[in-house]
Amino acid sequence: MLMTVLKYALLALFVFMGLAMAYVRLMPLNEARFHMDPETAERPSVRGHILVRQGADISPPEFELSKHELAQRVEELILTTPRTSRLAGDLTDSFASYVTRSGFWSFPDIASVKIVAGAEGKTQLLILSRQVYGVEDLGVNRARVEGWLSALRP
Repeated sequence: MLMTVLKYALLALFVFMGLAMAYVRLMPLNEARFHMDPETAERPSVRGHILVRQGADISPPEFELSKHELAQRVEELILTTPRTSRLAGDLTDSFASYVTRSGFWSFPDIASVKIVAGAEGKTQLLILSRQVYGVEDLGVNRARVEGWLSALRP
């Protein structure tokens, strides 16, 4: 009797996990909700969000590149990140948002990126990166953004 109950409980757990995984992987991402300008977006108060902007989590780095040159480098770098694709926008025109999915569960994280004019003809890179589900990402977004910034530095 106990073995039968355990078998059904285990089966129910696997069915639930399968449905949850399917939901996370197949649910479309709403561009209107997640495609945010990192220059003007409010920083969400939950953990797991990182904002690269003056006066935020990380000060924006400055580059001695034109907006177009920096956009090309940033786009190439971001799109070579495993399991990453563009969600919306165009980095050379205004700003773009990218989705990176985790390896096993395929949880989506969204990074909105913008290049703005800095001082003395330089350009600055602004980023808002956040998870879609949950309130904690175990530092994944911060690590990804810091990795991008490190790779872009000369």
